[in-house]
Amino acid sequence: MDSKAREKIGFGALFVATMLVIVPVILIIWLVIDKGWTAITWEFLLAMPSNGMRSGGIFPAIVGTFYLVTGAMVFSLPIGVMAAIYLNEYAKDNFLTRMINLAIINLAGVSSVVYGLFGLSLFVMFFKFGVSIIAGSLTLGIMTLPVIITTTREALRTVPKSFREVSLSLGTTRWQTIRYSVLPFALPGILTGAILSIGRVAGETAPILFTVAAFYLPNLPHSVFDQAMALPYHLYIMSTQIPNIREDYRYGTALVLVGAVLIMNVSAAIIRSKFRKRKW
Repeated sequence: MDSKAREKIGFGALFVATMLVIVPVILIIWLVIDKGWTAITWEFLLAMPSNGMRSGGIFPAIVGTFYLVTGAMVFSLPIGVMAAIYLNEYAKDNFLTRMINLAIINLAGVSSVVYGLFGLSLFVMFFKFGVSIIAGSLTLGIMTLPVIITTTREALRTVPKSFREVSLSLGTTRWQTIRYSVLPFALPGILTGAILSIGRVAGETAPILFTVAAFYLPNLPHSVFDQAMALPYHLYIMSTQIPNIREDYRYGTALVLVGAVLIMNVSAAIIRSKFRKRKW
């Protein structure tokens, strides 16, 4: 078999593998849109649920999801970026840093339900925050920390060492070098990782199940120590606990959730493309 034939076989295998990933995603999105678009109205998006959540809208779940995502990123993004900068730019390569790196990699693969139990033990019970927005946000923030640290470190590593060497040779401090010669070029990767983390936070159910999610709330939360509804948990409850609910109501909620996650992912791609123009 000549090289061209092997190349064609390789490209064919790659194409099949790509289709095996893309086609199920397209089918899922099409199913959700086909069965849920009729439920999307202004009342559905902006009204409170009523009649045992069989009618009305999902506005409290949308607001609760926004609160949780915002709280999680306010906590995890600064800490994750600073930790990545320290590990990549300041820390020496020794046994301690290797153990920290190994722990970060392992934490990135931990099931979300384990983070939920951790948040229940630490924030709900030990710190006595109760089942609240702050407990759920901190739990989700800890869950996203490994992803943010890893993506930030990879973004920092893409910046050539020559940039640092030239900056330091001009008499700048290490922080000035990082601030003006490294971070601007690593920013696309950092932002992409952050926005993809937002998409994961918005779609998680297990962590909020133990720390913040409420079955039904007729009013919006008034403080970070209140419970909140959230789209993933709201969808789970409607699909498993409420009999005789309209099918389009369930799929409409799923469409709003999928649409929000897709918007975040598309935003990541646009932001990455915009800031990539500033690269060398």
